[in-house]
This record gives sequence, C-alpha cells and structure tokens, in this order.
Amino acid sequence: MRYLTAGESHGPQLTTIIEGLPSLLPISAETINYDLKRRQGGHGRGRRMQIETDTVEIVGGVRHGKTLGSPVSLIVKNDDWKHWTKIMGADPLPDDVDPNEIKRQISRPRPGHADLVGGMKYGHRDLRNVLERSSARETTVRVAVGSVAKALLSELGISIVAHVTEIAGIKADTSKAEGKSASEIREIVEQDPCYCVDAEASSQMVQMIDDTKKAGDSIGGVVEVIVEGLPAGIGSYVHYDRKLDGRLAQAMLSINAFKGVEFGIGFEMARRKGSEVHDEILWDEESGYTRATNRLGGLEGGMSTGMPIVVRGVMKPIPTLYKPLQSVDIETKEAFKASVERSDSCAVPAASIVAESVIAWEVASVLVDQFHSDQLPQLKAQIEEMRKYSKEF
Repeated sequence: MRYLTAGESHGPQLTTIIEGLPSLLPISAETINYDLKRRQGGHGRGRRMQIETDTVEIVGGVRHGKTLGSPVSLIVKNDDWKHWTKIMGADPLPDDVDPNEIKRQISRPRPGHADLVGGMKYGHRDLRNVLERSSARETTVRVAVGSVAKALLSELGISIVAHVTEIAGIKADTSKAEGKSASEIREIVEQDPCYCVDAEASSQMVQMIDDTKKAGDSIGGVVEVIVEGLPAGIGSYVHYDRKLDGRLAQAMLSINAFKGVEFGIGFEMARRKGSEVHDEILWDEESGYTRATNRLGGLEGGMSTGMPIVVRGVMKPIPTLYKPLQSVDIETKEAFKASVERSDSCAVPAASIVAESVIAWEVASVLVDQFHSDQLPQLKAQIEEMRKYSKEF
C-alpha cells in the first residue's frame, strides 16, 4: 500500500489518495471523523483548533460503505480558507498587483522550523511557501489515512492504542496500563485531557501546560503506541528496508517535531546486561510460543514475535513561541525576533493520535505486502492461517 497527501495549511483542502487497500473493507466517514476530532483535542491546543472542525469526505474508491479495490481518495476542507483566498490562491496574480504588497509574506525564519532551509532548497523568498506545507496541519489527512488502516487491522483481529507517557519531565505511572488490553487502555485515555493512563500525572501535566502557555513558551513529551494481536513473523530480517522495527521507526520520526524513537525498554537497554534485556521464550499448548517479558517491544530481528508491539516517540517542544527567539531577516539580514504563527503550547496529546495513525498504517502496509490482499476475506484467512501455523511450529 501507499498514499500521497497534498494541500497547504491555509489552502482550500487537504487531499490524500490511498492505493492498495483490499476490496470489501468497510469504511465510514463517521469513524474517520472520530479520529480527526481526537487529533484536534487534548489539553494545550491553540486557536486554530477552534477555527477548524475537521470532517472527511470520501470521494473515490468506496461504494455503499466498502472499498472497491481501486484507489481511495479522501479530502478534508479547511474552514479557514475563506480568509486566505487572495493570499493563498492558485491563480496567477494580475499584472497590476505587486507580489510584495500581498499581506502575510514572511522573511523572518523561525528557529526549529523548516522555514530557512526550505526557502534555500526551493528558492522561496516568501517563506510562507515553506511553512504552509511543512505545517503539522498536514497530519490531518495522515490521521484520516491511519483511521482507514485501523479499520483494516480491526478486521484482522489487531488492536492499536496510543497514550501519553511524559510531558515536560512529568512521567505517567505506566504500570497502570500493565495487564490491560488496548481497548481497556483506550477507554481510560479517551476520558483524559492529556490522553494519559495516570490521572494524577495528567493533572500535573495540565498545570504545566497552562503555566507554559502563560509564559509564552512550549513543551514536548513522549507518546507510546501499543499494537496487539499481530502474528509472529511479520516483517523480515533479510533486507534493511523490510525490517518491521525500521519501518515503524521511520514512520514515527516522520511526524512533525518527533526527534527520537525506542522500542520496549528502549534506551534503558544500554544500562542493563543482556540477561536483563532479552525475552526468554516460553511455550504451552494453549498459547503456543510466548515470551516471559516484553523488553524488546515485540520485535526480534526486524520481525514481530507475537507479543505486543511497544514503540515510543519523543516530541520536541513546538518551535513557534509567543516569546519569539532570535532570527535574521533574509531580505535585510538584520536581526529580528522570529515571526509568530498561531500555535499550541503543547501538542503532545494530539500528536499521540498522529503516532497511532502512522504506526497503524505501517503495520497494515506490511501485512498487505506480505500476504495476498486483493480481497479482505482472502487476507483474513491468511492471517488466521499464519496464527495457527506459528502456534503449532
């Protein structure tokens, strides 16, 4: 499977085309819209989320609620477009209009953003041409794509959930999620303002977010994604680009502002001996092969082990600050405070929804690559056969 997205932050709409989905997969706008609403939520979101009410339109590849096997096209319209039609219009400017007179041109790059380097790369003197596409607004349709992927995984008996484990050094007690299924964890986090399993830590996070907003600053954190029900042997050890952990890591780091990724106990492995890291193999007639622990996060040799996949991503503080950092005007070369766009003081809870989406897509994509998948019933039968084979191996 593959997909492409198109559209700018203040353009008329965001568009995606998904290719390679099996036919007969149930898809509904209602389900996708639920995930889009979750992406807009979470404590710490800014004014843009009060302007937009993201809803999806399915404009291709689905008939009467099921995929056809042809490309699926989704669009999400930008409500704010009505205020940007002249500034972001696609038509050429009239001859009597000076491009320099158009409002909201940007010549002062913001530290931490793509503004300056993107302008260099594509030759843009108006840095709005860069920030409009590099904006995290694009993750709207990536969440829509992830929602479709989650629908496929659900049909295959695979569950996925994301939750926030840390914001600005405030760490959740993740033991409160131990022993709980993905659906049970989801019930907890969907009622929490920070999408966290630890209510006490969440309360501290809320206070930290509020204090940070008042100070005109921003904060980051850590999100965790858990995938349950994935059969053993998904992925491969034979080539670098077929390793499942490599694909999941790339997906996580492709999210705006994400700068680190780890699996299982992650970087803690560097501080432990091998006997305290690797997961001993067990077998019983009822469950087949399992592991005594899951420190490696459900992955060995680039393949799933059958244990839950556990992957975490580190999000840096958003670089758009209401107390701007020092920058340089690319036209005058004079020092200025960087320009301020609408932004969030903390987007970690919302980013957990994006993380859930991109991991769901990557897992679904690997399954479609590995098995015959023209039709959903065929794919479901093969996955069940794989589970049975792995258990009896």
